[in-house]
Amino acid sequence: MTLVNNDFHKILTERHSVRRFDKSIKIDREEMKEMLEETITAPSACNLQAWKFVVVDTEEGREKLHQYFMKFNFPQIDDSSAVVLFFGNTLAYKKYSQLWHSMYEEKKVTKEAMEAALNTFMPLYEKAPQQMLVADSMVDTSLAAMQFMLIAREHGYETNAMAGYDAEKAAETMGLDPKQYVPVMAIAIGKHNPKAEAEITTTRYSLDELVDFK
Repeated sequence: MTLVNNDFHKILTERHSVRRFDKSIKIDREEMKEMLEETITAPSACNLQAWKFVVVDTEEGREKLHQYFMKFNFPQIDDSSAVVLFFGNTLAYKKYSQLWHSMYEEKKVTKEAMEAALNTFMPLYEKAPQQMLVADSMVDTSLAAMQFMLIAREHGYETNAMAGYDAEKAAETMGLDPKQYVPVMAIAIGKHNPKAEAEITTTRYSLDELVDFK
């Protein structure tokens, strides 16, 4: 793995949305997998890891995105190296017991700790209303999405988070069960087109407007 930037301050403060991508830039799937391997170290409530990623990097896949995305997002879809779709998995708890047993077998936790976790959290998720499962998965997946955008910069790429689409069509169009998977956002990734005009630099509200200390 070749990292272009490992200065975290620059990765963080110089990140901005890019909408004009260089269509000639390709990201091979091995590098994409590396970035997603780093992404799944993101924080996760109860270690549920309630996320699902779909990487769209083919013309066939982009045509599917055209079916439910708003037209103002088409340039990013068509010219970026890939579009990564982030879905929340509302049934992630179904594999939760298996996950903890794996951790126990790998001697990462004691049997007592495993049983305590399962006895505490499994009933909570098994009896949870759909609204809670959706909200929980969206928080997890949003954390992963933000981490992915920072990792992309570490690898020398820019991103654009997108939510301009018909959410009711997202999962089914991409071959997923819409009752299980909730669309959270899509992220276009690639490099800025050097021939395009510069991206807009935004102004942020002052911290005093946003923070209260109690």
